Amino acid sequence: MKQSQRPTADKAALKKDAAVALAIDALGFIAGEPEQLGRFLALSGIGPDSLRAAAREPNFLLGVLDHVAGDEALLVAFAGHSGIDPAEVARARDVLAGGASEVP
Repeated sequence: MKQSQRPTADKAALKKDAAVALAIDALGFIAGEPEQLGRFLALSGIGPDSLRAAAREPNFLLGVLDHVAGDEALLVAFAGHSGIDPAEVARARDVLAGGASEVP
């Protein structure tokens, strides 16, 4: 029975890895745009000096995707830059939200 569950677990891990990678790409995109980075830091309450520490927090990448998804202009710009459908951001966000709730 465990063998039949493994492909599903592997598939979920791959989805989570892809969602994390997309969120990291989104953070890199935001960081490359001084105006967007300033806005992100202001809205999140994170200082530039504590960004690296904050990035290690469990829900940080989820917050990055929430930020991107919540700003249509940013979402479209990021999707265009990355060559993805903007809906991918919402799907990745959903994966991270589900994964975050499964961690003990």
